[in-house]
Amino acid sequence: MGTLRIFMALSLATCFHYTFAQNSYSDSLQAYIDDYVKDHEVVKGEDRKYLNFFPIDESYRVNGRFEKANDSKWFLMETSGHEKKMYRVYGVISFNIHDTLVKLNVYQAQNLLSDPKYKDYLVLMFTDKTSGTESYDIGRYIDLTLGEIKNNKVTIDFNKAYNPYCAYEKNKYNCPIPPRENDLPVAIRAGEKAYGKKVE
Repeated sequence: MGTLRIFMALSLATCFHYTFAQNSYSDSLQAYIDDYVKDHEVVKGEDRKYLNFFPIDESYRVNGRFEKANDSKWFLMETSGHEKKMYRVYGVISFNIHDTLVKLNVYQAQNLLSDPKYKDYLVLMFTDKTSGTESYDIGRYIDLTLGEIKNNKVTIDFNKAYNPYCAYEKNKYNCPIPPRENDLPVAIRAGEKAYGKKVE
């Protein structure tokens, strides 16, 4: 086989592998979204068609550096309702997204520590440049677990960002409002978009 043909064969193999990896990721995320819609605890039946999502985009899957907070104090976080909830900053995640270096606090809920099923859960709450237009105005969440943080590194996938329950029903839920320091200076066009039905 000539040198050019070998080069072409290698190029095609590399391209195929890259395309396969992309498709595999997209298929996996689509299955994740399908399950999210099917198993949604608030939006049921025909209303599921009003759950909207940005196109899956792997560039919004980022690797971050985690720094654990020292002696972080519990505080009452504002919510969408009348009841405040107790949280603390568990740590800070730094990462680059679309050539912008940003930081997000990751929070731990006090009430989950007594639940064996959820005691290892953390949450990223954030707003961004799409909040109030393309996405829910109060903000969105991403779940993390302690096990996902390894050697002070963690992967954040904004394609899995979801809306709090108060995005679908008014005056029923006390959804934590992302603190101001978690307002990202970029547009996160990934994950769940604003609910498509008027909320009453």
